[in-house]
Amino acid sequence: MSKIKVEDLTKVFGKKPKRALDMLEQGKTKPEILRETGLTVGVNKASFDVENGEVFVIMGLSGSGKSTIVRLLNRLIEPTSGSILLDGDDLAKMDEKNLRTARRKKMSMVFQNFGLFPNRTIVQNVEYGLEVQGVASRTRKEKAMTSLELVGLKGYENSYPNELSGGMQQRVGLARALANDPDILLMDEAFSALDPLIRKDMQDELLDLQETMQKTIIFITHDLDEALRIGDRIMIMKDGAVVQIGTPEEILTQPENEYVERFVEDVDRSKVFTAEHVMIRPETINFEKDGPRVALQRMRDAGLSSIYVTKRNRELVGIIHANDTSELIKENKNSVQGIIQTDVPRTGPETAINELLDQLSVSSYPLAVVKDNKLQGIIVRSAVLGALSGSEVDFDGYSTPSGTR
Repeated sequence: MSKIKVEDLTKVFGKKPKRALDMLEQGKTKPEILRETGLTVGVNKASFDVENGEVFVIMGLSGSGKSTIVRLLNRLIEPTSGSILLDGDDLAKMDEKNLRTARRKKMSMVFQNFGLFPNRTIVQNVEYGLEVQGVASRTRKEKAMTSLELVGLKGYENSYPNELSGGMQQRVGLARALANDPDILLMDEAFSALDPLIRKDMQDELLDLQETMQKTIIFITHDLDEALRIGDRIMIMKDGAVVQIGTPEEILTQPENEYVERFVEDVDRSKVFTAEHVMIRPETINFEKDGPRVALQRMRDAGLSSIYVTKRNRELVGIIHANDTSELIKENKNSVQGIIQTDVPRTGPETAINELLDQLSVSSYPLAVVKDNKLQGIIVRSAVLGALSGSEVDFDGYSTPSGTR
């Protein structure tokens, strides 16, 4: 079961919202409804699921409804219609008592403007939510200190907000949200006010924390690069409606419509695609059973000038070349061991393409994509260029000689 399941969630701002609901059913657009009734459609029948432990990014331009929707999720704004199921319970129908409990126990929110109390120390700021809940002083301080250590602020607990940089203040806000140990983190443009370098550091911090915490995170942003970098899935909104939901790769390679195409056209794909996105299947021989004749035949069949050598479990041994292999056959040798070049350039499957470009430009061979020393695939220049240009790439095989890619 999904952690959060949202169905037909709608918010209309203004009096007598039923008029707008009826017009939405008739297919009227947000601008048409505003012009005819003066009512503003904040969110238009949004439906989506968020899985447990997922970083789910909601993005769109100003006025798209993304910030409204995150406030509907914890009912800081009351929905006009629709349901918000949290672990199967409908938040939209909860009474005040149960809603307060859900907010305190299951959700925490991190805002763009930090929201710190200037007259409180850092640890007192982090304790605040627990203090409101009536948690004992000693317990809340222990939890606050644990959260500060998680976000790398141990030693700053007795400082005041104005003594910290913007990035450090945002870490305090994150620590305050984590102190309650919520199931769900709601982050509304949390890094938007930060300088670009600090913002990237905070994105890294969040990703590192997520590896440890495995929280369900709903992250609001207007920045596509940020969304692609941190999101497991991305939901793009326009005029209050959901336009597309997909993984970063799906958003880039399979845009639903012209609006999404325009959204992604200026993205630096080299920062988004990783080695596993562009690797292709390599031709190999088994070091423990295949000799030079098998190796040369496979190279000829595939039109290659070299071939990779692995063990039975696909552990990478190295690479051999056609000329060297032919010499072994002339010498009537039955093993390729003497001609294996083991210094094959390697990378991991999660390495971003932009980190591989220099290595690809100087290497005589394709890059071997290796995980736990096992060959997963190889990266050739043509596959990288195809991915960066948005062209289709043949991931089933390759026909370019290994020496030239």
